[in-house]
Amino acid sequence: MELRHALSYASSKPLTLLILMRDDSRYREKVYKLVRRIPAGRVMTYGQIAELLGEGYTARTIGYVMHNSSNDTPWHRVINAQGACSTVGLVLPHDKQQRMLEAEGVQFNERGRCKLETYVWIPNAGRKSRTERMGKHTLFKKR
Repeated sequence: MELRHALSYASSKPLTLLILMRDDSRYREKVYKLVRRIPAGRVMTYGQIAELLGEGYTARTIGYVMHNSSNDTPWHRVINAQGACSTVGLVLPHDKQQRMLEAEGVQFNERGRCKLETYVWIPNAGRKSRTERMGKHTLFKKR
């Protein structure tokens, strides 16, 4: 069974999923590579990363991968879809992630949420696509 099919199957079975992810460093490295590109003062959501990486990735698996990231990966720049930090149950101060983001200029409201429309980072958003650079018309537009 190919890894991507195994990951899709295992997404509803957390223990099986963790075993598969632990054994595939390529799976984890794709996540880390993208997260390392997030600039200071910007964030991405677990679901956003999963969508960009494609089949076999879910918001939950991104969370598992980030939980085991190394010090050179800015794990604190990955937040939930509500614009809040998700560090409940981790062995660190409950507000560490938020404090790290605030030190980079991300502002949170009294409910501990940031405005995603202000701080979310979209890879290659300012870049023109190959089609746009070549001057050809397309039906698909970037927002």
